[in-house]
Amino acid sequence: MSNEQLADLTQPQRDRLVFVELRVRFIGEIRRQNLVTRFSIQSAAASRDLALYKELALGNIDYDSKSKSYVLCPDFRPVFDFTPERVLSWLTQGFGDGEPMRLKAWVTSESPSRLTHPDLDVLASVTRAIHQEYPLGIEYHSISSGRTEREVLPFALIDNGLRWHVRAFDRKSQEFRDFVITRIKRPVVLKGQPVAPDEMSDQDIQWHRIVELKLVPHPDQPWPEITEIDYSMQGGVLRMKLRAATTGYILRQWSVDCTLDHSLRGHEYRLWLKDHLAIYGVHNAVLAPGYRSPDQQRLEAESD
Repeated sequence: MSNEQLADLTQPQRDRLVFVELRVRFIGEIRRQNLVTRFSIQSAAASRDLALYKELALGNIDYDSKSKSYVLCPDFRPVFDFTPERVLSWLTQGFGDGEPMRLKAWVTSESPSRLTHPDLDVLASVTRAIHQEYPLGIEYHSISSGRTEREVLPFALIDNGLRWHVRAFDRKSQEFRDFVITRIKRPVVLKGQPVAPDEMSDQDIQWHRIVELKLVPHPDQPWPEITEIDYSMQGGVLRMKLRAATTGYILRQWSVDCTLDHSLRGHEYRLWLKDHLAIYGVHNAVLAPGYRSPDQQRLEAESD
């Protein structure tokens, strides 16, 4: 699709073609009804948009009569350029699916940028596998075990504040794990491969367990009332409900002191986990600053 061809289209048309490309690339398919629902247009107009994209972006999509949808072609080449942040906003929050343009901001602002960004082709394979509920063959690079080849059953994306993970059942370890997306190489969606019941997301206890946290101003910090204001605390307490699978990431991101005796020192520790037992049994609690499980505490006491 050339710039001249795009220039001949109206802005609403271009926005709808962008939506077609996003759906096909990152979900794997698009139906006419998706356009009708998203843009409140008639079915005939949606059909014209799909035919137009197929004509202008040759080899990107094809009609599958069995599923009655347009699907991704093997030789797909993106027409529109998107940043990873924009794509992830659309995937996880449902906005940002219009044509990517540089628009003047309403107010001057600055936000820290991430140091790592997932490759969009890798991300697309991951999200298509999630949507279609297929296994994904990957080459994974881990700090502990180096390069390994794995088959995983991905079902959710996780933002830990610094980088993106995919939550998946790992057939190699036979357990649910988080995989850093930037460490995934050569992903292949394994269409038609059977999935066992114990590999399904409803078997992930850490994902479905909800942890209730009570965070209070750190006793070592002066002016606790300012911390209460900053975090919109009610009665001096910030209450949070999180999935167990994400709890360790959040506690680390916000530098929450998770020691029993609030013994961590430093200006970054403005919050303290009041109920230490709330994260007992959370697998990634090892990420929480200063946390020691009751079992660890007992072993340490016995060794004294």
